[in-house]
Amino acid sequence: MTLSVIDFHNHHVPARFELTTTRGAPADQRGRWAALNLKLADEAALLDDIFSGDLTARVVNAPAALIADAEGRVPREKIAAINDELAGLVSRHPGHIHGLATIDAYDGEHAAKELERAIKVLGLRGVFVDSARGDRLIDAPEARPTLRVAAELGAPVFVHPVNPQPLTDQLAPYGRLGTLLARGTVNSAALVALLEGGVFAELPRLKVVVTALAFGGLALAGGFSHYSLLPGGALETLRRQVWIDTMGFDPVLLRASIDLLGETHVLAGSDWPIVSDGPIQPKLTKALAEIGLSDGAKKLIASDNALSLLGLRN
Repeated sequence: MTLSVIDFHNHHVPARFELTTTRGAPADQRGRWAALNLKLADEAALLDDIFSGDLTARVVNAPAALIADAEGRVPREKIAAINDELAGLVSRHPGHIHGLATIDAYDGEHAAKELERAIKVLGLRGVFVDSARGDRLIDAPEARPTLRVAAELGAPVFVHPVNPQPLTDQLAPYGRLGTLLARGTVNSAALVALLEGGVFAELPRLKVVVTALAFGGLALAGGFSHYSLLPGGALETLRRQVWIDTMGFDPVLLRASIDLLGETHVLAGSDWPIVSDGPIQPKLTKALAEIGLSDGAKKLIASDNALSLLGLRN
């Protein structure tokens, strides 16, 4: 069975914006980030895997963290300009590129208004936000207006990892695996915060996507659901309001994600170009085959779940 794959997890920063990734990177990582910056800004590279037949489409986001200043801030006018550029990208490649709005969720009502513009006026299909900002997680009061608008508009919220401090520095001696652990920890923490901070209960129509790095939080909240502050535990809420991607394409992790959330709540996602180690379709196909899914389930994970979540399929 040849799968039609829609990759939900792709980063792109239009070339007009200066990337600041090399400024805070450790010395041994600056060369890697300099090479990644070229791919991040390359519109043609987004399309290569589509035109080659590996992918049907990409869902693209532009992380503000990649262009932020030393304090992690991006001016409001630049956020709006990014969303305008993403809308233009989508319009140039209809059906091949779907866009998620870049929003500084910790900017209160102004962020919520920009999200409303991005969805209603620009036609973007969801929103991309950071798991945390400083000591605040995504359940912070400042982020609630953005989450409320997303819930009202039916727009999925991709809650993406950041590099939390001081944990990132503490784990830096352990290489990229240490960095992934730090990022996975904050992505997991954001998921738990949405559950136990009352956000999902307040916004039952909110739809949240996390990366596979957040599996630890997902497993904790699902496996120890009886400890949750939610009436009846957390598992039912997770299965209704949370989706997870396939980053890494590990069959064990994939099987466990499906067991926890169900096959309709897992999305093909690669973290391109941060992770760009060859064609995606063969890796996803192999992982899905190893865990013995039906053809229907494979199709859901490869493309149909993303189409449904983005409002592109009834």
